[in-house]
Amino acid sequence: MLYVVSTPIGNLKDFSFRALDVLQECDYILCEDTRHSQTLLNHYSIKKPLKSFHRFNERMRLENILDDLITGKDIALISDAGTPAISDPGLQLISKCRQKKIPMTTIPGACALIVALLLSGFSSTVFQFLGFVPKKEKERSLTLKTALEYRGTSIFYETPHQIQKTLSHLQKLDNTRFLCIVREATKLYEESLFGEASVLLDHFQTHIPRGEIVLLISKNPQECSLTGDVISHINILQEELQLSPSEAIKIVAKLHQLPKREIYKKNL
Repeated sequence: MLYVVSTPIGNLKDFSFRALDVLQECDYILCEDTRHSQTLLNHYSIKKPLKSFHRFNERMRLENILDDLITGKDIALISDAGTPAISDPGLQLISKCRQKKIPMTTIPGACALIVALLLSGFSSTVFQFLGFVPKKEKERSLTLKTALEYRGTSIFYETPHQIQKTLSHLQKLDNTRFLCIVREATKLYEESLFGEASVLLDHFQTHIPRGEIVLLISKNPQECSLTGDVISHINILQEELQLSPSEAIKIVAKLHQLPKREIYKKNL
């Protein structure tokens, strides 16, 4: 069986008893960086073979790993920090296991984007995760524009050497939008920074950005117009769940982060 195991994103105490049992009992552990993961194993006195499995060798090692799983071996997949396959290696292996009907399960745990969302205080009813901010200028511009238009919270991972470029781009696109940067979550120097792009840029002029960074963009404050998707959603709820118009509108308003009065005005 394949076990997809979430590991601590900083504080080594953020690890479940079940995760420890799996790592102690599996045949071997797949990880991004054996030296990094050895620190975690040493901390918990786990003596299991580590095999590197990262984006540069994922395809090459895939078939051998699948063969081991098919023959009955128990394998744990971990990343350097957090949940595998969330902007980390592992998605190809998980997909192949599903295709070949190889048993697998997940051991839940820390995930940097969820931790940052909670720390930000931004809307957690509707949010999207967009991975790392693209490095290419055109792709970055399109991605950030999409995030600014979204009616929920947008979450990105970012690197210390790219964060100022991203903030500069956001400043040009919309310097009124409230942002949050969560840095080094769960670690000794954890901090949450808030403000418009220009405010955060000023901060990093005197404080060199370091460590793991999550960037959050607050939802679009402009009242969004009623779309065909919203109307369709109302109709589906009425037809399939036998809800009254007011009941369906109440649910859809919450899901789409729209005022009920706006939907009533245009739908009734």
